[in-house]
Amino acid sequence: MNAVRRKKLMWVLFTLAGAAVAVVLVIYAIGQQTDYYFDPTAIAKGEAPQDKRIRAGGMVVAGSVQRAPNDPLSVEFAITDFKSTVPVTYQGILPDLFAENSGIVATGKMQGTTFVAGEVLAKHDENYMPPEVAKSLKENNRSGTGAASGQYKPAEPIRDNQAL
Repeated sequence: MNAVRRKKLMWVLFTLAGAAVAVVLVIYAIGQQTDYYFDPTAIAKGEAPQDKRIRAGGMVVAGSVQRAPNDPLSVEFAITDFKSTVPVTYQGILPDLFAENSGIVATGKMQGTTFVAGEVLAKHDENYMPPEVAKSLKENNRSGTGAASGQYKPAEPIRDNQAL
């Protein structure tokens, strides 16, 4: 093989290797940004991974919201899909619309049997329920406050790059 062909072949091989490395890095980055949704029944069955970021959602159990007396930003509550209940701890400011008997979706990690939330999202009006929560409640043949009259409609999910 002459020198010109060898030089072209090496250039093509390095280009292909660089493209392969770029594809692997993109796939890895996408995998790291994926949060899988688990309802309280799946979490109670132990299907949710420990110490891996997941999303959990359900209705906030009435009477379960407790704030720490010495730390006003520390709150504990429970979420349910009316089959199972999961305790949740959160350190931070809860959304203004967070309330008992309302739907939420939280992002965080399982630590033992407790879900430690890093972010809590609450419904934005009386006609909205997070799609995952609505589906979970529908599968369990239950509904949240006002849902018996068909008020809740799943909305389009918010994309990461979409402004809130």
